[in-house]
This record gives sequence, structure tokens and C-alpha cells, in this order.
Amino acid sequence: MLLDQEGHETLRRRLKVVSIVGFGGLGKTTLAKIVFDKLKGQFDCAVFVTISLNPNMEKVLRNMLCQLDTSFNANSAMCGEAQAINELREFLRNKRYLIVIDDIWSYSVWNTVKYALIENECGSRIITTTRILDVAKQASASVYLLKPLSLADSRKLFYRRVFGTEDICPPNQLAEVSENILKKCGGVPLAVITIASLLASKKRKENTEKFWYQVYQSMGSGLEESIDVKNMRRILSISYYYLPPHLKTCLLYLTLCSEDYGIMRKEMIYKWVGEGFVQRQHGKTLYEVGEEYYEDLINKSMIQPMLYDHGIKVWSCCVHDMMLDLISSLSEEENFLRALGGSRLISEPNKIRRLSLRNIKDEDSKQVATMNLSHLRSLIVSPETFTLLPALSSFQVIRVLDLCGCTQVDNSHCKHICNLFHLRFLKLSWTSITEMPDEIGNLQLLQFLDIYKTSIKELPSTFIQLRKLEFLCVDNRTRLPEHIGNLKSLQKLLPHIAIRSPSMLRDLSRLTELRHLLVRFDEWDENYEEPFVQCLSSLVNLDSLQIFDCHNGLSSGIGNLTPGPQQLRSINIGPGTIRRVPRWMSSLSALSALDITLLTLEEEDLQILGSVPSLCNLYIWVKDHRKDRDKRLVIGSNYPFRCLTRFRIGRGAMEVGFAPGAMLKLQTFRLDFHVRHTMDQYGDFVFGLENLSTLERVIVHMNCYYAELGEVEHAEASIRKELDLNPKRTSLELEKVIIQPLNCSFIQSFVHPAFILILHFTYLVNRSMVIHGDLADDVSISNAY
Repeated sequence: MLLDQEGHETLRRRLKVVSIVGFGGLGKTTLAKIVFDKLKGQFDCAVFVTISLNPNMEKVLRNMLCQLDTSFNANSAMCGEAQAINELREFLRNKRYLIVIDDIWSYSVWNTVKYALIENECGSRIITTTRILDVAKQASASVYLLKPLSLADSRKLFYRRVFGTEDICPPNQLAEVSENILKKCGGVPLAVITIASLLASKKRKENTEKFWYQVYQSMGSGLEESIDVKNMRRILSISYYYLPPHLKTCLLYLTLCSEDYGIMRKEMIYKWVGEGFVQRQHGKTLYEVGEEYYEDLINKSMIQPMLYDHGIKVWSCCVHDMMLDLISSLSEEENFLRALGGSRLISEPNKIRRLSLRNIKDEDSKQVATMNLSHLRSLIVSPETFTLLPALSSFQVIRVLDLCGCTQVDNSHCKHICNLFHLRFLKLSWTSITEMPDEIGNLQLLQFLDIYKTSIKELPSTFIQLRKLEFLCVDNRTRLPEHIGNLKSLQKLLPHIAIRSPSMLRDLSRLTELRHLLVRFDEWDENYEEPFVQCLSSLVNLDSLQIFDCHNGLSSGIGNLTPGPQQLRSINIGPGTIRRVPRWMSSLSALSALDITLLTLEEEDLQILGSVPSLCNLYIWVKDHRKDRDKRLVIGSNYPFRCLTRFRIGRGAMEVGFAPGAMLKLQTFRLDFHVRHTMDQYGDFVFGLENLSTLERVIVHMNCYYAELGEVEHAEASIRKELDLNPKRTSLELEKVIIQPLNCSFIQSFVHPAFILILHFTYLVNRSMVIHGDLADDVSISNAY
């Protein structure tokens, strides 16, 4: 629908809206996301927004604007829905945009969104998804009624999840029961993948015909005769009831989360830990066990990944609407929690142990005043509901307190909070606190503290009494107390530490439980080298290292690490530069993600990087290309890169080519290069992309500054030709820009060279996207799971 050919230019430039409609679990969001990902490169800007049942439309519009316009401050004072609409219309005025509005529940929501999305005759496109046919018809004359999967496609999806491939047939004893299960799933992808995940999670000796029939029989009447919410819940509840008790508890707790945002892995795990849901295991921290719980819920398809950290570890997740409905009703039945606001209302138990307040209605606000909250263990509050709460000092047994964004919270509240002795989890980010009281030392059980984006200038000396603190997030301007090394349990410290003296490094070296370290050096000389090397050598549990800024002398300091920190899985060195890739990196058996900025790229660097045994994600930023080099560095089978799946390289001339046998697991390649510099140095654009036999996606960013039109066309044609010769159906996203260096010596005199690029004037001259092979009108939902 979105790609139809229109003969008339006026029609082609008109705003078009397509509505996808169907019941929950059918794959509306999945289909919209597939189309969005394939087409967004053709537009000036694009955004995918999910709407909850009772949304705060001002927040929704501001969130859209924040994603569309990176310069927009999402945390600026709110000025009302009308102002948000005006700002969004102004931003989109002359832009060709693609916007997906996912899960619209009412006419009023669509009318608000429609008014904010200006008709500017730029050929913009809008996709909506909804469960309600009348809403879909109001939004668009082009309504795509999503149908259930065919039995054949259901079978492929089911087999792929259970057996690892869609081509394999089940054993004879399972053939009949698998067909019965599929029929009862009724072609609903969510039901198919949920049941399949349950079966796939069982060990081989447990995965018997008897067990499969137990699953089938427990599905009840299923979807064979009718499709309704009760039957879907019956199917979904099977996976819930087969969960071990600890995972059931953790899943029910997700009902407290807002529908409008993802479930952040780290925060949720610490909330579970704070509540006491996570059971100790020998040789593992509680957080590590909690991570296993989180991964188990993903593997069992109870929650779905949203974002990945370095493309490896899941950073945030979401719960499917139907699953959230299910666990909400189960929470009510089991008297587990109470949630006011959002799309779900859970009846009030005698003792409220867990409470979430968000976007509540007037009748709900009256109930808050009558609640008995003396047994409260978890409290999550949105800014507009904070004033409904009784005094914070009344929550004497509370363990988890999340007041993020509540600007009403100030220093007086903080004093009361510091006397809630049972607190394990405390989130005060984006509040109005300006001073942390000495009483913070009272919170001896505190494990998680987030005071990011507050106005706290320094932490008191009593802060180092928090001996059980594992996670600390402070504002960049907040000065840490002396003897921070006393926080023996600290595992993660964010966002970064400004190293002002060698003694700070010696203090940091005492944080032997630290998993994540992000440092910036205000200065560097030989006095820092030994403490720095000693610090990294002492942090035996360090998992992730980021050096935010590098000085010239730092290269030798990094190079002198002998041996290197063997347990590191992620390293980020930049935006400052180092001269060479340290040799010890080749011995890091656990290293899976590396982001590094080099002065120049040499063959020795590629040899070292290619021999890192577990490297999956690699980003090389080269500050200066070698102008005396007339032949590209060729990566072939001589550089193993055994596990590399994602590779990005930039900035000047493209200095690397690929020979047959190169990077045999590479799936995504991003290339940032300067057309004129590449042509001047090598005389061609022969990169050898056809030799990357497993390549699925290529993203090319071409800087066309000072390049002739013929050179730009030559570069593009060469890249397309190589991908046409590639055996895979590789997608290409090609962006051509003019990045003109500023000739402002006074700016360059005080701005770090690595940030000059940010100040460059960028003009988009062309953006295109090609999908090699035909793009089918109907995208198979089964391929998306």
C-alpha cells in the first residue's frame, strides 16, 4: 500500500494514512515495525510511538518530538497539550516524515495525533494500529485487516521455535499433538510462540508425548471455535502456570510498570532483589541471579526484548498487552499488588504491599486517601500523583521507592526518606533535591540509588557508610566523597568519574566488585600511569570499561597493561584517540564488544582485532587516514574475526577491503567514508562487499564534501554492484551528506578535535534505501518472530 506507484505528482506528495486492525496478539505491532524499519530510510525523519489505553497525550506528543528532534529537551517545563501540538507541527512543517502510531484505543486519541501531524505536501506517511475497526476506519480509508496465520505459516513458526528450524518435522509421536496444538492456537502468533517457547524450554527427557498432551489438554477449548479474550488468556496462562514460583512472582511484579515505557533490565532486577524475590545461588551475586530470571522470562516469551546494549545484552523489554492483561488479573486474584491508573484497575486488598500510581482518575484519587499503606513494600509514583500520598515517613517497612520525575520532592522529603531504614531501592532522579543530608548513612540496606539530574553538588562524608550499595547513578556535576573505595559492594557507577588526581585511581582500585567503569581524565602525566594500570589490574570483576577522553600519554598507559583485564566483555575508548590497538586485547577471551578511536589504522591493528576470539561487535573510528598508503588493507581469511556479526568503520578514506573468506559471520556492516578522499587516494570504490557471504544489512554514510557529481555516482554504483553480486539478499541504506568543516580557528582552539564534527554544517542532499529483491505487499508475520 505504501509503495504503490502514483502517476500524478500531486497525489504522490499527499499525506497517506494506512490503518492495520486486528485483535490482540495477531501481530499488528510486528507488521508495523517491519514496514517501519524497511522504509524509514526514505524519509527525513521517522518515529514509532506506542499509545497506552489512557494516555497522557501531552507526554505522548513530547515523546514524539523528543525522538524526532534530538535538540528538543524532553524534560523542559510542560506547557500543555496545545503547545506540544504547535511545536510538533512546526518541526514537521517542511519535512517528509514516517510516523507509526501503535495501539490506538479511541477516536479522541487519533484526533489529537492527527491534528499534530501537519499535511505539508511532502509525501509523508502514517501507519496506525488498533484493535477497534471503527477507529481504523476513522483514521484512514486504507484499512488493512490483519488475518490469523495460515496453518502452514503457524507450523513454520512453531517448528522454528521448538526445533530450531522450520524445515524439520516433529517425531512421529509428536506429529498429531503438535497439529492439535496449532489448531487451538488459531493462527494467533502470540499464542503459537508462547506455547512453542514453553515446549522448547523443557529438557529433551522431559519433552515427551505425555507432556505435550498435558499442554494441549490444558489449553481448554482454545481458539478453534471462537477467538475471544477468555480463550486467549487460557492459552497464555498455561505458560504462566508452568513457571517456577520465583519467576511467577517476578512476572506479576511487572504489573507495577507503566505501559508507556520499556522495562529497564537493571532497574527491574534491583527491584526484584529489593523485594526479596531473588534467591541466592552459590558463587553468584543476587543481581547475577536476577539477570538469569530476566533472561528466562525472555526465553519463555513472557516478555519481549526492545533494546540491546551493544547489540548483545537486552537493555529493556516490554510485556505484550495480552500478557499484561493476564498478569494483572492474576495479581488481583493472588492479592499481590494494587495499581491505580493506566488501563488496568486492580481491586483493593486488605493489606496493600505494592502500589503504583500513574495518571489516575478523580474517583481513584479519593481512594488513595483511605488506603492503609502501613504495610507498603513497593511504591512507584508518577509526578502528577505524588501530592496524593501521605507523609513519606509513614512507609516504615518500604523496600522499593521510585519517585523519578516527581519535581515536588525536595530536601525536606529527602530527610524523611533517609529514615526509611528498610529501603533497598531508591530512585530520586529528576527531582528538586539540592542537598543530600548526612542521614543518608542510615540506609544501611540500600543497594540501588539513582540521583541523576538532581542539583546535588556533592555527597556527604557519611555516604561511604552505605556498605551494601551496588548501583550508584549520580549527576555529572555531583562530586563524590573521599574514600569512595569504602563502598566495597559497589558494582556499577554512572555516568562517569572525572579523575582529578592519581590518588582517586588508588581509591577506585579498592572497588573490587565493580563491573562497569566509565572514566574521564581531566589531565594526564606520568604520575597517572602506574595507578591507572594498578587500578585496572585490581578490578578483577570488571565487565565493561569506557575511557571517555584520552590524552596523548594514555596510549602508553593502556599498552602497559600486562596482562590485560581478562574478564572484560565490553571496551569503549573514545572520543579521544590512541595510536595503536593494545596487543593484550587479543588475549581477552570474553571481549564481545569494542568501540575504539585510533589515530591511524594499520595492518597490525587488524591482526590483533581479528584474533580476539569472542568479538561480536566492532566499531573503529579512524581520526586520520594514511595519505601515503596506495593500497587498501585487505581483510580475508588471514584475519579470523571468528564471531564478528556487526562491524562499523569510518571516517575519512575507506582504507579497508574484503577478500573471499572474510568475516564469515558478519551480518551488519556500516561504512562512513569521504568520497573525495577515497577517490584521491585509491582511485576507485572497490571494497569487496560481494565477498561478505553472510551479510544481511549494509548502512553507508557518504560524505560528499568537495566531491564531483560523477564521483558520488561512481561510489554509489560501485556499492550497489558489489551487493548485487553478494549471494545474500542484502538490504542497503545509503545516505549522502555534505559535511563542511568549519573554518573557525577560534572554535578549534578550545573545542576538542573529536567534537568538531558535531559543529559541522550538515546538509542532506539525498537519502535512499534499496531492498535487493522484491518487497512483497504482504509481509509474513511468521518471519518476524
